[in-house]
Amino acid sequence: MATEIERKFLVDAKKVSALNFSDEEFIAQGYLSTSPTVRVRLKNNRGFLTIKSSTVGIARKEFEYEIPSRDAEELLQLCGSHVLKKVRRKISYGGHVWEVDFFGGKLDGLILAEVELARCDEVVELPDWVTREVSDDVRYFNSNLSLTSELPDWR
Repeated sequence: MATEIERKFLVDAKKVSALNFSDEEFIAQGYLSTSPTVRVRLKNNRGFLTIKSSTVGIARKEFEYEIPSRDAEELLQLCGSHVLKKVRRKISYGGHVWEVDFFGGKLDGLILAEVELARCDEVVELPDWVTREVSDDVRYFNSNLSLTSELPDWR
């Protein structure tokens, strides 16, 4: 059983544009269920199915399995218009790897950074390009972002 522990932050677009990222992934993801969360994802043409429990604080159970990309494409079609598209870039800072998501489509302009932790009480050095923490703001959960027609005010 895997536990995902992560913190999530809004990002200053001007400051993050000057960074040198180590990796880039193109992601399309949709949600077949939100309780529990069942996500299907295409990441650089590789398919994944992920099941997540409810979040308690900044932690939750997470199970992820690679599936054939054709299966992922078909499952994404079941999500209709509720598919998120984003580019994920990675950068190391303060002893952690940060994943920075640049959203497209209806969320164009939204940039979120996530950092995964080994423990809930782990100290994290925050880079100057993150602004407000939104770890416990359900409006910024990807499953909710995929369903919303009214966007949270991140600007």
